[in-house]
Amino acid sequence: MVTFEKVGKRFPDRRGQGEFEALSGVDYVVPKGAIAGIIGRSGAGKSTLIRLVNGLERPTSGRVTVDGVDVAALDEPGLRRLRREVGMIFQHFNLLASRTVYGNIGLPLEIAGLDRQAIKARVAPLIDLVGLSDKAGRYPAELSGGQKQRVGIARALATQPKLLLSDEATSALDPETTQSILELLRRINRELDLTVLLITHEMEVVKSVASHVAVIDKGSIVESGRTFDVFTRPQHETTVALLSSSLGVKLPEWVKSTIKPQPAEGDRVFVRLVFFGDTAFKPLTAQLVERIGSNVNIMAGTIDEIAGEPFGSLVVSYPADPAVVARAQDFYAETGLTTEVLGYGA
Repeated sequence: MVTFEKVGKRFPDRRGQGEFEALSGVDYVVPKGAIAGIIGRSGAGKSTLIRLVNGLERPTSGRVTVDGVDVAALDEPGLRRLRREVGMIFQHFNLLASRTVYGNIGLPLEIAGLDRQAIKARVAPLIDLVGLSDKAGRYPAELSGGQKQRVGIARALATQPKLLLSDEATSALDPETTQSILELLRRINRELDLTVLLITHEMEVVKSVASHVAVIDKGSIVESGRTFDVFTRPQHETTVALLSSSLGVKLPEWVKSTIKPQPAEGDRVFVRLVFFGDTAFKPLTAQLVERIGSNVNIMAGTIDEIAGEPFGSLVVSYPADPAVVARAQDFYAETGLTTEVLGYGA
C-alpha cells in the first residue's frame, strides 16, 4: 500500500551551516490492510516520514509510493486527488472552533464540491460510526479530548480514503480515552478494510493496535516486521531500549540490588522465562519444578498481550549449583522456552 524506497530527506540547517539529514536510506513497505506503527524517540524522523506520504514534504532522494503512485511526481491537481484518498488525524485535533461536529466532519466534502444531500449521506453514518450521534450539533469547546479526536477521525474518513495516517493521535489523551480511540481504529481497520499508518513514541499504543511495526532511529529504519515478532525478539539496541519499560517484569529493588554477574558458593541464579506461541498455554513452570526440584522461587511475573497474541514473562530463582543449572537448561532446550539469565545472588 505504502512503499518507501531508499528515501532520504535533508533540510537546511537552522544555523545556516549546510544541511540536516532527517531521513537516510529508508526502505519500508506498509502492507495493504495492515495497521502499521512507526516508533522511535523524539527527533528520530517519524513526523518527516509520515509527511512524505501525503506530499506535505518531498523526499530529497528515493521514492515514496501510495498504491503504486509516486507521490513526489504528482502535480497540484494530482496531490489534491491523493489527499482525498489519504486521511489524516492529528495530535491536537485541528478542529474549527466555529463549526459544529457535523460541520467539521463535512468540511472536506464541501471543499470537494459535494452538495448538501451528498454531504449529509456521507456525514451521518460517520457520526454514528465514531459514537457521536448525540453530539452532531455541538461545538469543539463543548467536547472532551476523546470526543474531539473522534470528530477528527470521522473527518479523515469523510472522503472515503484508502489510507489513514495518524500523527501521535493519542498522545494528548488519558489512558482510558486512548484505549477507546485505539479500539475505534481497530474497528475502522476491520470494517472498512482501511490501511492505517500511525507514528507514536508510545510503546503501549503499538503493542495494543499495530499488526506491523518499524523502529526508526536517527533517520533510518533499524528493525521492522510483525509487531509480535519485533517486540518479543528485539534485535537492535534501539528497540531493546524503547521496549525496556513496556515489556517484561521489573524485579523488586531489594532483589536488583543484590544481583551480580558471577555466582559465588551458595548463590541462586535469577532467570527470566518468556512465554509466547505454543509455550504460552503449557504448565511449564510446574514442569520445571518437577525437573529440577522444589527449590524454585517465583520473584515476579506478568501476563500481557501483543497485537492480540499472548505474551508472558516470569522471573524465577533456583540454586546456581551446576547440576541444577544443567537440568534446567536441558528442560529449556526440550520445551523451546525462551530464557535470559539476569544474574546471581543470595
